[in-house]
Amino acid sequence: MSALAGASVSPGRPRPRQPDEQLVEALVPTPLPVAVPDPAPLPTLPTPAAPSGDGRLLFDVARPDAAGRVTARALLRALGWTPGLTLHVDVVTGAILMTPAAEGAHAVGTREELPLPAAARHLCGIAPGEPVLLAALPRQNRIVAHPSNTIAAVLADLQARIFGEPS
Repeated sequence: MSALAGASVSPGRPRPRQPDEQLVEALVPTPLPVAVPDPAPLPTLPTPAAPSGDGRLLFDVARPDAAGRVTARALLRALGWTPGLTLHVDVVTGAILMTPAAEGAHAVGTREELPLPAAARHLCGIAPGEPVLLAALPRQNRIVAHPSNTIAAVLADLQARIFGEPS
């Protein structure tokens, strides 16, 4: 039987507890100072794009009608393309490239619409009513029609890089 078994404890007053263990100061190492890391540099932001009137790159979104025409009045006016202007239309890297050409087989329509020929639409996978991104390059006097599947693929890759996911 322990010596405490018969000891009386006054009710309501807890007995002071004796520490079971004590640290030996010589065995406890002194913590090393923690160096505060330098703050990470702020990311460099891209230079802001100049206003669209400087001739760099202009955008519009359009949906081809059943005949493959898209209305792009703002782009045509920015380039100075008027109804009747003949165009050379070609498919380059899955996009439709349009440039003015005296011997062009296609023309800007009377309602300021651009022709997207059936063969070019087929090669690029553009269906009637499906949106296309029109990019005008005023300095080069060109318009490129990008199919929505190309834009979706580019944006999916960009989103994956933004979120750090494999594409």
